[in-house]
Amino acid sequence: MPKDSLRTATFEELAVPLFDQLYNFAHWLAQDRSEAEDLVQETYAKALKGFASFEQGTNFRAWMYRILRNTFLTSRSGLKATVPLEEEGEDAAMPSVPDTPESLLIDQLNQEALQQGIAELPVHFREIVLMADVEEMSYQEIAQALSIPNGTVMSRLARARKALRESLRKKLGVRSHVL
Repeated sequence: MPKDSLRTATFEELAVPLFDQLYNFAHWLAQDRSEAEDLVQETYAKALKGFASFEQGTNFRAWMYRILRNTFLTSRSGLKATVPLEEEGEDAAMPSVPDTPESLLIDQLNQEALQQGIAELPVHFREIVLMADVEEMSYQEIAQALSIPNGTVMSRLARARKALRESLRKKLGVRSHVL
């Protein structure tokens, strides 16, 4: 098998399993199906073209997320990566509720509010919440994907979660000690 064919086969083995995750992330970032499809297509094209520069043994998933994120940010030329500093408050646990028709409806409404809250976050918060809480990426993977230190991942994630909590409090009309 020629060297280029071997490289393409290896790329496919690594990249194809990530397609759904990358599309979901792109859709959350762009908030538009067509733009998400274009972002993923461009990400795969760039990744294949630059696959020779990928260091075997490093985190391919983080590498692909970084390409997707950079492609998205490039498409939104006015975006800035600055984040205001805020202090993190105490987290309170939600009480469990038995499954009743009312509780199921409330869960559905809460889920919709959560999705809307995530969609309304600034991109630098949205991407980190999605990577950590939806894609279940480790802090290290997120740091690699976003090209930022681990400490920045942790502080930005804390600020993003706080912003999301505040948004949900307003949407759901919940007092601050409950959420």
